[in-house]
Amino acid sequence: MQKRFLLPLLLAAGAAQAQSFTPAEVARWRQQAQRVSIVRDTWGVPHISGKTDADAVFGLLYTQCEDDFARVEDNYLTALGRQAEVKGEAALYEDLRQHLFMDSTRAVATLRRSPRWMKDLLQAFADGTNYYLATHPQVHPRRLLRFQPWMPLLFSEGSIGGNVSVVPLERLKAFYSQQKGTSFRPVPTPRAAVAAADARLAFERAEQEPTGSNGFAIGPSKSASGHPLLLLNPHTSFYFRSEVQVTSQAGLNAYGAVTWGQFFVYQGFNATCGWMHTSSQADTMDEYLETVSEQPDGRRTYLYAGKQVPLAADTITLRYLDGGQLRQRRFTTYRTGHGPVVGQVGDKWLTVRIMDAPLAALEQSYLRTKARDYASYREVMRLNGNASNNTVFADNQGTIAYWHGNFMPRRPAGPDFSQPVDGSTAATEWQGLHPLEELVQVKNPASGFIQNCNSTPFTVAGPGSSPAKSQYPSYMAPDAENYRALNAVRVLSRPQAFTLDTLVAAADNPRLMGFEELIPSLLRDCQLLLDEPGGTLPEGVEEALPILRTWDLNYSKESVAQTLAIYWGERIQRLARPRVPAGQVLDYISFTKFIIEHTTPDEKTQALAETLAELRRDFGKWQVPWGEVNRYQRLTGRIDEAFDDQQPSLPVAFTSSAWGSLAAFGARTQPGTKKRYGYVGNSFVAVVEFGPRVVARSVVTGGSASRPDSPHFTDQAPLYCNGQFKEVWFYPEDVAKHVERQYHPGE
Repeated sequence: MQKRFLLPLLLAAGAAQAQSFTPAEVARWRQQAQRVSIVRDTWGVPHISGKTDADAVFGLLYTQCEDDFARVEDNYLTALGRQAEVKGEAALYEDLRQHLFMDSTRAVATLRRSPRWMKDLLQAFADGTNYYLATHPQVHPRRLLRFQPWMPLLFSEGSIGGNVSVVPLERLKAFYSQQKGTSFRPVPTPRAAVAAADARLAFERAEQEPTGSNGFAIGPSKSASGHPLLLLNPHTSFYFRSEVQVTSQAGLNAYGAVTWGQFFVYQGFNATCGWMHTSSQADTMDEYLETVSEQPDGRRTYLYAGKQVPLAADTITLRYLDGGQLRQRRFTTYRTGHGPVVGQVGDKWLTVRIMDAPLAALEQSYLRTKARDYASYREVMRLNGNASNNTVFADNQGTIAYWHGNFMPRRPAGPDFSQPVDGSTAATEWQGLHPLEELVQVKNPASGFIQNCNSTPFTVAGPGSSPAKSQYPSYMAPDAENYRALNAVRVLSRPQAFTLDTLVAAADNPRLMGFEELIPSLLRDCQLLLDEPGGTLPEGVEEALPILRTWDLNYSKESVAQTLAIYWGERIQRLARPRVPAGQVLDYISFTKFIIEHTTPDEKTQALAETLAELRRDFGKWQVPWGEVNRYQRLTGRIDEAFDDQQPSLPVAFTSSAWGSLAAFGARTQPGTKKRYGYVGNSFVAVVEFGPRVVARSVVTGGSASRPDSPHFTDQAPLYCNGQFKEVWFYPEDVAKHVERQYHPGE
């Protein structure tokens, strides 16, 4: 059995709080810093320029650490599988999951075989971060005292998050927590228990605030100027990405959203084209049921193609924080040719196969920022290194395009790959990858627009211009329709020529289509009860009905109807969700129909009465405008933000994307609060016009800095909360007119 200690012993437990770098290192970094210029504009947005791409990356990481080192470090604690060292034992299985798919030994080997240009960028990533630590001794990392060039190669694809999150932690823990001492004989898990656990997981996920993104592209035929337009609207946890411009004399010039700790613009644009990623449900991973046996000599094997194959085993040692001390726990992990063992179904062990090409993923993520047009962007996509995203694209030559997914395994006909398949036969093996030309895609649709809102690609360009579902395998696009996409098609199909202003208005269209059937069903059922002999409604309900009856289904800060609808809608969802049959998966639209059909008139009206009582209890009256309930607040800048009803906050009209709000603002009550505070949704939002010169506008959640004492902590919050955008200063002559500070790293 091979033993792996995946925690690089660069740092010992209880290491000194100060960073230690050699004088030679610091002198080399100081010399490189002189080749980097950082201009902070009057919004605090950094415009980084360098002689080479590596110089620009050096400056980019330095500025990210300036703005929010805590989030840079946190993302790499996740990638390294070291969150339990700061969060405690509860994070052990999150760390274990990371180690099952990625480890530092392999990342180092991948670095060694990387092309020279990538090695230079990876070294610049580490150097820029370490130079920040060397010049800021007052900053005390929680665990990572030194960053290494191989660290970005720990991601299973080119951005934070990756695709390992598809593995349920509950299932992983159920399997590996059975290890006691040196013996490990997993107890067979009944299929019914697995099904129940999966149903519970599906329920929990349905209760979570949806994340994802919106992307719109407008072709020349629907543009007032005749130039293509692009909307970039990622929906993430707040402050998940920063806004930057990074340029070099070697041709790099990218503006957009950068994930903390990564060295490429993830969603953004350059002088000639732009790219927006939306989360995809394209099926890029598969689960296999493995038949594992224990041989007389104690070795474990698994059945494959009629033969017993040795089951690979590793010992992984993880550390976790316990009472202020770091303790260790060892896990013996297993893998077959399909991938790591992540659970058990009956007497079968469960393995997962996912995309495993970190170098190609990182190359693709960086090279697309230097694409010039549709043709060059398409060539970069042939690396097939993107397993979780769709792409909405536009360029200044008049092309708009869409690809649904990128990395796409070709499966043999017959087995149902939406369920775990037999791992003992070659008949379930992937048959290579689908080439780019075979993916679901569209280029320059006749409708003149493209939209994707984490929804099916078969309505991406509206009726008559979208791909035909019958032409593709079901695993390529199992994505459901949702209310955001329905509204996007409705808005973008209107006979109008779009400008940046009207594209912003389209992105903020206030229609909440999720209530188009729910509210009429409530009103009908209330009337049914009133029409019965001696019919009555619960206290207060009849008084509230006129407000709901006259509601235009648009969000606004002043809307009392919106408050009633959302509180009631959430309550009726909680009532109906346990009634969904086990194994039945419902999207938002089908779940709405289920609610209407599987709740009684009495239940709907009683839920409204309970909503009125809740509002009276929390706010002294039920006539509460939505803006009084739904708030933006940023007090500390910490990753785990604090909220307080007694502290200043701003009203927000837009709401959860679950109801079809194109501008997304997921909010919830926090410990000790009655009001709801946003934590996920619109993060970086931009609109871009690709003419002879790029014209763009943008806004971020709050501001560019994470320190409360910075003028850029919440300077964009009023714009953000009102759906307004600031001008993007893309060209040097425009940046020069709005300089707040100009400096080299380390100054």
